[in-house]
Amino acid sequence: MVGINSNESSATYFILIGLPGLEEAQFWLAFPLCSLYLIAVLGNLTIIYIVRTEHSLHEPMYIFLCMLSGLDILISTSSMPKMMAIFWFNSTTIQFDACLVQMFAIHSLSGMESTVLLAMAFDRYVAICHPLRHATVLTLPRVAKIGMAAVVRGAALMAPLPVFIKRLPFCQSNILSHSYCLHQDVMKLACADIRVNVIYGLIVIISAIGLDSLLISFSYLLILKTVLGLTREAQAKAFGTCVSHVCAVFIFYVPFIGLSMVHRFSKRRDSLLPVIMANTYLLIPPVLNPIVYGVKTKEIRQRILRLFLTTPHTSDH
Repeated sequence: MVGINSNESSATYFILIGLPGLEEAQFWLAFPLCSLYLIAVLGNLTIIYIVRTEHSLHEPMYIFLCMLSGLDILISTSSMPKMMAIFWFNSTTIQFDACLVQMFAIHSLSGMESTVLLAMAFDRYVAICHPLRHATVLTLPRVAKIGMAAVVRGAALMAPLPVFIKRLPFCQSNILSHSYCLHQDVMKLACADIRVNVIYGLIVIISAIGLDSLLISFSYLLILKTVLGLTREAQAKAFGTCVSHVCAVFIFYVPFIGLSMVHRFSKRRDSLLPVIMANTYLLIPPVLNPIVYGVKTKEIRQRILRLFLTTPHTSDH
């Protein structure tokens, strides 16, 4: 079979099909996708630049936002260049090891982003429920340690992934139904028992996404309880500082959970729905997060307007 080493019963490469049933339209669909990718990169780089250059924004909330923006750039970049190569140049082949690297990057970066969203929820909880302790609890060194913990946690959770994939024999088809390598997609091609991979995937989802989303929900219940006891003006201010993060949480978790559910319960490998959801999951959050924070966060919005509207002769001094 194509791409299968019959002696070792192991795949040497996979074929990324792109968009099943829309092969003729892929060339033109690549243009809006590429535009969205460029918007995502530009938007998140703008957020990082503004927070880095504005000393007044060197606070936990904005540093976590920088981490989120950096992860959004890496997540979209881990898949979009190859996707564009498929759509524009019909470069559908991906080597087995390259597929493992892409798979590890996508899944580990997603775990890191979930951890950062949880850290942002904790920051909002301390700022609203224990404002006098915020400066002592979330110091800049401690924020840096949380960022490192997010990286270590995401990488550690996905460290077994390449091992669990390499142990599988691929002696049947090597055609993947997506535009990039996903664990759920690759393991279904194996001609062996994949229960270990399924259990591992469930453990990762429960211990990372499930636990994080539960803790985020719990933190907002505590925030809501505190906010309801404040004055109307204080309530509006508190909700204003949380709305961007709440949007980011929904933008990240809803596509992720939806994609996981479709993969676990869909029987058709040629279905277009999971492919569209997978592309949405990796592209929409990086596009929308800078827009949400740029519109909803006053400090970010003001500095974006100053950055793009100030003439070269205008000085802040």
